[in-house]
Amino acid sequence: MEFLQLLSWACIVFTVGMFSTGLTDLKKMRASKSADNVQFLPFLTTCLNNLGWTYYGMLKRDGTLVLVNTIGAILQVLYIVFYFHYTKEKRRVMSQTLAAGAVLASGWIYFSMLLPHGETQLSQLGLTCSVFTVSMYLSPLTDLVAIVRSGNLECLSFPLTVATFLTSSSWTLYGLQLNDYYIMVPNTPGILTSLIRLYLFWRFASVNHSSPSYKLIQI
Repeated sequence: MEFLQLLSWACIVFTVGMFSTGLTDLKKMRASKSADNVQFLPFLTTCLNNLGWTYYGMLKRDGTLVLVNTIGAILQVLYIVFYFHYTKEKRRVMSQTLAAGAVLASGWIYFSMLLPHGETQLSQLGLTCSVFTVSMYLSPLTDLVAIVRSGNLECLSFPLTVATFLTSSSWTLYGLQLNDYYIMVPNTPGILTSLIRLYLFWRFASVNHSSPSYKLIQI
């Protein structure tokens, strides 16, 4: 098996595994019949990110990108539907979803109709997806600062941290093999933030294990 093909399978397995961690929130909502302790925006922003990368993969004719992000988008839509069913703030969720739909429609019109097809279209779409992905990876940094100050790991999930590290690493190597910096560069922050989280688990594990109230909560 060629190295690129091996990386392709690694990207598929690790990324789908990372997206599937949202099933924990889905089970939590079904068990409690409530969405009070689950965040909605990560589902919505991840769905937009998946759809953007799916379009990029279609233009680039990259089956790995298309497959992974199509599965991811389907899962995020499933999470969104369940969240809307169980939440008490349906008006807020609906307004945020409509706003995201407007952004998606505007992006589709711009990239598919206003830009000339070819390298310009591909590069601008790749840059947009890259910036969006970087912002998603860097958004939890404020939580990491709070953890450093408090030493409390309750808002971190160790399995999700490992999954993010493996996913980011595989996509970085995949982008490097394809010489595609739009894939490689935005996944580098995922490696860095995952390493920071792993260090925090190592640094504060003994403190949290000694506390009887410690539990892992996925973010």
